[in-house]
Amino acid sequence: MQFDRRNMLRLARYLKEYKLESALAPLFKLLEAAFELLVPIVIARIIDVGIASKDSNYIIKMGILLVTLAVIGLTSAIVAQYFSAKAATGFGTKLRDDLFAHILSFSHAEIDVLGRDTLVTRVTNDSDQVQNGVNRFFRLVLRSPFIVAGAFIMSFHIDPKMSMIALTVIIILAIIVALIMSKSIGLYRNVQRKLDKVLGKTGENLTGIRVIRAFSKENSEVDEYDNATKDLYNDQVSVGNISALLTPLTYVVVNLGIVAILKAGAVQVNIGNLTTGQVVALINYMSQILVELVKFANLIILLAKASACAKRINEIFDIRSSLQGGSSELDLAGYDGDIITFENVGFAYPKAKEEALSDISLSIKKGETVGIIGGTGSGKSSLINLIPRFYDISRGSIKLAGKDIKEYSLDSIRKNVALVEQKSRLFRGDIRDNLLWGDENASDSELFEAADIAQATDVINSKEKRLDSEVAMYGNNFSGGQKQRLSIARSLVKKAGILILDDSSSALDYATDSRLRKAIRQIKDITTIIVSQRIVSIKNADRIVVLDDGKIVGIGTHDELLENSPIYKEIYNSQVMS
Repeated sequence: MQFDRRNMLRLARYLKEYKLESALAPLFKLLEAAFELLVPIVIARIIDVGIASKDSNYIIKMGILLVTLAVIGLTSAIVAQYFSAKAATGFGTKLRDDLFAHILSFSHAEIDVLGRDTLVTRVTNDSDQVQNGVNRFFRLVLRSPFIVAGAFIMSFHIDPKMSMIALTVIIILAIIVALIMSKSIGLYRNVQRKLDKVLGKTGENLTGIRVIRAFSKENSEVDEYDNATKDLYNDQVSVGNISALLTPLTYVVVNLGIVAILKAGAVQVNIGNLTTGQVVALINYMSQILVELVKFANLIILLAKASACAKRINEIFDIRSSLQGGSSELDLAGYDGDIITFENVGFAYPKAKEEALSDISLSIKKGETVGIIGGTGSGKSSLINLIPRFYDISRGSIKLAGKDIKEYSLDSIRKNVALVEQKSRLFRGDIRDNLLWGDENASDSELFEAADIAQATDVINSKEKRLDSEVAMYGNNFSGGQKQRLSIARSLVKKAGILILDDSSSALDYATDSRLRKAIRQIKDITTIIVSQRIVSIKNADRIVVLDDGKIVGIGTHDELLENSPIYKEIYNSQVMS
């Protein structure tokens, strides 16, 4: 029984609202067990009194008593199952809710280190294993030991010498269970780790299925997935083989015990020390011991799985977000001047050996439109991800409205910053639901106003139900350009003071992109940052920032950079010539 109880006990707080159910479930199981222990005695009386004396009335009365015991036991079992299921389900729901909320509090840095796939496994599979462990624990924690101890005591009451056979069986089975447990617990942990790997490979292939097909890599990906699943299969078979020994070994030991009772009992019946009914009762008690020891051993194995999963869940709870918000509230409405200021900022991703951004110094005024351009890997997305504080910088400082970004609460920062990422993400539901992410209290007229600016009105009107039109998972029933326009509209509904477009118009044609930029420039008091690979998208910005290898290598207008920035001129010439 070498599982760490502390992992499970740490999660016991989620049963706080189910104290009554947590107490009643094992108690009703205990009541069921008590009635079950009476059954062999009743059967012994039927054999020794009713059948021996051919007393039909006595047999009928004892038969009615047996039925009554069965009905009471069944009722107790049903009530126990209800309370157990209610407590375990409530426990699992609250655990998953809290775990999911805790994960959402992580910065991008923690999520990058942990990986999405292991987080999904811990919220789903690990939580289910712990919930199942709680359910079975309530049902068997009192019942099985009570019946094993009760059956032994009852057999001792019938004949102390014969009960030694039962005691020997119990000791041997305890040793078998301990040996199997010591071998299987570590393997269960390995199984969960390898399940993470399989789920990671599954997610990677499903999200990248178009690329896989475009490069005809189906066979190699199938081979890699096959290797991962075989690795998981081998560990599952190993632990399954070890666990599978439990039932046959238990049955062999207990049946040998029954054979011993039959042999010794026959001798005792012949010499008159025991009756036939008493021998039958002893065999029934041995069978009860068998069944409950098997159940209890399986409970221990299930608790070992649950403990391994609880440890993985607690590992997530032990992680604290590196981002801690301040107490000030960011308000851009009444502020004039530099909205965003970078002062000698350096930034490195977790576990990276080199900085992604170095010595970044930049000021952006309120109402200004700033374009950011650079080659692949130049640090464009890294730079704009620091503004809503998805990551913390390694050195230097970032100021919003003249105050260090760390002094503001995270909520107030993100309410004032609207970000449209490179990959447009829509969520299952309808168009209205997705747009209301920007402001859940926005009216339909406000939604259409934002859609007009984002050039998304025709997307909405082309659908039969307009705002109530269905959005499939990942927005797969919309084209890339449609998803980008709806994503921009969602951000505009937010009416934030800072709008960041991270290459979010790459799927738009030049005419639509031009109309979008003109419409955004008409919004009053909005500071816009446009990250783009296309010079035409940032050409008319108030200023353009050129990045190369994580450093600013040029700042100015389009004309100024053509004269003074070789890198910008090279990008411009490559696009004009093409």
